[in-house]
Amino acid sequence: MLSNPFLFFLMRHLPVSVASWIGGWLSAHVARRQMRLRDARARANLALLRPDLTDDAREKLLTRRWTNMGRTLAELANVDRLVTPAHVVVDDAADYQAVLDDDRPLIGLSLHIGNWDLLGAHGKAATDRPGLGVYAPPADDRTAAQLQKARESYMGQVVTGEGGARILMKHLASNPRASLFILLDERRDRQVWFPRFGRDLPPSGNLSIALRLGRRVNARFLPFYVARTDGPHFCLHWHPPLDPLTMSDDAIFMAVDSYLGAASIAHADQWLALHDMDLTAATPADM
Repeated sequence: MLSNPFLFFLMRHLPVSVASWIGGWLSAHVARRQMRLRDARARANLALLRPDLTDDAREKLLTRRWTNMGRTLAELANVDRLVTPAHVVVDDAADYQAVLDDDRPLIGLSLHIGNWDLLGAHGKAATDRPGLGVYAPPADDRTAAQLQKARESYMGQVVTGEGGARILMKHLASNPRASLFILLDERRDRQVWFPRFGRDLPPSGNLSIALRLGRRVNARFLPFYVARTDGPHFCLHWHPPLDPLTMSDDAIFMAVDSYLGAASIAHADQWLALHDMDLTAATPADM
């Protein structure tokens, strides 16, 4: 969908609810059949994370997951129209706004749950903080270019590739209220290293970078995510900020792992990385 300019144009000019439904239907009924390896990997991981589910319940959850992925892609063309109270409800909204209005740098930590692009866009719309987003581009150049163009329209500058850490440091140090949005479940070396799910893994990747940056600029960490409730409607959930002035890196790591790990299981039907990780192997050497 992202690599097809016509489809992207079409989704933009359809009603949001219609575009979202079309994307979900195409993903569940077309894309799923073409991505059998990813579907099988998600099924195997889900069996480990949710052994309580029957086979029928597991298949229904996986179908909802493919639907969510398609809806999210279709909604990418309409994110600015979703950043409204009609589409996003915030848990404890007044307290959340107080966190955003604080005068220290803020690093938002999340996962690919629900519509993760909407989470970044909502954060930007809810505050006057100068924000920056971090993501890894798709391998396909056309898709990557379309995705970056779409994200820059509602997230401001996005960072990827070499030299990213220097750009992030400069951004956070340039303003006492600067903010950063980082997704922690990135795929590296054919594996997703976070959340841990009991695996003996140290902080690495985006989380390791976030911890180092946060301590250098005295930033607080905000674990949060946005979960789909029905169609193009969502609820933003958040954890009270974690402060490196009063917490060790290990304590922050454990708190983020516990909160977002539980969220990825609770919303396994909306978690993208379920098909990217291999819970039977802790490291690439074991694969």
